Amino acid sequence: MDPIVTARTERARRLPVLVWRFAEPRHCISSGPLGGGIGARDWVVNATVPLDYDRHDPDRHLAEIGAALGLPGRGAGLLTAVDVTRHHLAGDGGVRAAATVGLSSPAWAAAPDGHFRRELPSGAALPDYRAVDYPVGTINIVVAVPVRLSEAALVNAVATATEAKVQALHEAGVRATGTASDAVVVHCPTAGAVEPYGGPRSVFGARIARAVHAAVLAGSRRWIASHRESRYADTP
Repeated sequence: MDPIVTARTERARRLPVLVWRFAEPRHCISSGPLGGGIGARDWVVNATVPLDYDRHDPDRHLAEIGAALGLPGRGAGLLTAVDVTRHHLAGDGGVRAAATVGLSSPAWAAAPDGHFRRELPSGAALPDYRAVDYPVGTINIVVAVPVRLSEAALVNAVATATEAKVQALHEAGVRATGTASDAVVVHCPTAGAVEPYGGPRSVFGARIARAVHAAVLAGSRRWIASHRESRYADTP
């Protein structure tokens, strides 16, 4: 249930892609631009795009990526300007979580319209490019669960994964609930006994929370460490 790393070529640029190719369809819930919602999916991709990404049809773009990689059937797709080869994996009791973490545009969920506050941990810095021009700070999370979840449990699992992400950001010293472009996929078998709960104190919800927390915390700490030497360029 861990992804493979591959690459594609676009506009003469070699760009990495994480691919989950399922032996049989998996029941998914996704907030991504391709294959969003709930339903059976044959694959998932998390693809790196350049900082100057300017397409306004990410669903079509992801479908093109899937076709170029020879992925059959229906898939779910996510995009990020983070180098997805720097993904972080964590597991707990059969649950596997993968996270790609970019924190150039951290934000509070409850904020006024049009407000894009960027407040990073002490000692960290934004890259030289300005986040207001390149809103690329994205946290993408893909969670594999080994048992079938009911649709209600899938919805709850997304909430649980999000709570775990926020906990990880808090522990990393990031004063934010995430970024405005975060996305999540949770997938599980389509057959078998149904697990009705996905909350953080349910059996598999707790495992989801711990796996996501570990992956996002590792990714956040790595991002912060890689930007400590940059000069902070705050943009109002």
